[in-house]
Amino acid sequence: MFEFKFADIGEGIHEGKLLEWLVKEGDLIENGDSLFLVETDKVNAEIPSPLAGRITGLKASVGDTIKVGDVVVVIDDGAGKISEVRKRSEGELEVEELVGVEEKGAGVVGEITVSNDVIPSFHEPQAVPASKKKKKVLATPVARKMAKDLGVDITQVEGSGTNGRVMKEDIKKFYASKQPKKSLAVTHPTPEPTEFKFDGPVEEMELSSVRKIISDAMTQSKQNIPHAVMMDEFDVTDLVAFRREAKESAEIKGIKLSYLPFIIKALSIALKEYPIFNSVYDKANEKIIYKKYYNIGIATDTDRGLLVPVVKGIDHLSILDVAHEMNKLIEEARDHTISLDKLHGGTFSITNYGAIGSLFGTPIIKYPEVAILGIGKIVRKPVFGDNGEIVARHFMPVSLGIDHRIIDGADAGRFANRLKELLSSPKLLLMS
Repeated sequence: MFEFKFADIGEGIHEGKLLEWLVKEGDLIENGDSLFLVETDKVNAEIPSPLAGRITGLKASVGDTIKVGDVVVVIDDGAGKISEVRKRSEGELEVEELVGVEEKGAGVVGEITVSNDVIPSFHEPQAVPASKKKKKVLATPVARKMAKDLGVDITQVEGSGTNGRVMKEDIKKFYASKQPKKSLAVTHPTPEPTEFKFDGPVEEMELSSVRKIISDAMTQSKQNIPHAVMMDEFDVTDLVAFRREAKESAEIKGIKLSYLPFIIKALSIALKEYPIFNSVYDKANEKIIYKKYYNIGIATDTDRGLLVPVVKGIDHLSILDVAHEMNKLIEEARDHTISLDKLHGGTFSITNYGAIGSLFGTPIIKYPEVAILGIGKIVRKPVFGDNGEIVARHFMPVSLGIDHRIIDGADAGRFANRLKELLSSPKLLLMS
């Protein structure tokens, strides 16, 4: 018998809502056949079976919330209890993982391939001398990622799970125990009230899964990052004319050309020249990690809440390529068909509140990134020309949010000025 569990795939997904069963008890299935449809805080997806067999039990009903680790389906695969042990073949440390219930579960989007390689923490050596005895570690991929993010040597953590498995709680406790004791009194925030008083009729509505994730992400960002925001206006008169000319050519190729692809292309240049904006701050080890790849997340308004699809490898794409990929990702996000791999991996983000008519805002950085660019509605304004005459020019309001721990106001000014130069003279984008 094989107990199929809802898998932990390390993307912040802790639960999902079972929307539809695609099998029933007694059905014969093949490896890869869809078992059920699940709604998660990221996407809706059909979950495939990792093996062939006969369905002998459905452990949840339509509408139920299934959590990571819950048994959802029981499959008779003709074999006994799974006890196969697989050892790692690469990496710095030797790892022992149980294959089956946890490692071969299907994830939210297709079958999830789980690596047994140890994710090294920031301060782990890149090679372990052969003379040193290797310690075996049993841990979930999520625990390994948390250890990496916190700079914790996972081999030093005592696991509290089954067979000594290292859990996320173990990583948190170990990390907290290593932090220096502070002698100064710490002022704790006032807890939010759990009871409210109202003077009139009210209506209650539970938060959706996506809104819960957005709430947690925004709280994490504001708690960890001291935000500072620089605002400016870019004269994009030449960009407006250039885009108007290029729009028809793009439409012939079936591509809708907005201003965002030009902005993304300008970012691909500016981020290389000012790499601090494409970095991560490793607070635990007091290091700045510069990313040598350039992926732009685009905050997208959907009927389920805010999603941030990521256009990857922007430094290798033309403006039309960026437009094509961006449009496809935004459409998939709004249609709820986008896959998880297209929602992570960003190095810098853009939010376009100009799409709803706003001019300025104070965007919140997507943790653990260190900056975000807000774009307002392009407006036409009268200005004095070189000869004193009044002329009409187009201006784009921008708001640049920065992590003030590692980025100063002067850095933000220089970065913004470079973007202004590129967007004010769009031919520079073609020459770069």
